[in-house]
Amino acid sequence: MTRLLTFLGAALAAQFTLAGAAHAHPHVWVDGAITLNVTAGRLASITNIWTFDAPFSAYATQGLDTNGDHKLSEAELEPLSQTNMEALEPYHFFTYVRDAGAQVEFAAPEHYGLKMGKKRLSLTFTLPLREPVAFAPSTEIDVLDPEYFVAFSYPGKAPVAVKGEVAVKGEAAACAARYQPPKELDDQIMAQLAAIPADEHDLPEALQDAAQGLAHEFVVECK
Repeated sequence: MTRLLTFLGAALAAQFTLAGAAHAHPHVWVDGAITLNVTAGRLASITNIWTFDAPFSAYATQGLDTNGDHKLSEAELEPLSQTNMEALEPYHFFTYVRDAGAQVEFAAPEHYGLKMGKKRLSLTFTLPLREPVAFAPSTEIDVLDPEYFVAFSYPGKAPVAVKGEVAVKGEAAACAARYQPPKELDDQIMAQLAAIPADEHDLPEALQDAAQGLAHEFVVECK
């Protein structure tokens, strides 16, 4: 499989076969929240919390209740968490930081894990930047799946937070973050996406530019 997470791809292929669903991108819906971890006025890491839709959560966790108590512990979900991190890495964890136009790379993910709550699976993970960056007007932080297999939304009142030491050279500093949602796709693009078979994971080239416009953008200003 050339696309997305190992567990997403395998689970969805079977899920759509069983459900008889034949069409439509996206295939997975995620409600997100993001924390920008700051040290001395520089972005040091990013923590993502992704909560998957209930139908996918139910399918992805089948057979993981090994002790039969009808609950999913963190220990039972740990192998799936590891699989997620390994499979997301080639896709840059759907998280992009650009400083003056150059993409910033991440070190190995930290503090990752899955939890099940209210029939929805949530994945939390922290991405340390290899080199922390100072916030500037040219700093961009985006979350998206460029092929729109996964659709992200940030529905909370405060979908982005700034956490940590924001003082710069001993002087008091205040950092505030704002969220810029993507523009909605027009009806023609939505119709084209809906016509893509469920087992076709890669977007046609003609739709890739439209999907790139679906980035969820987070901007931080420190004073």
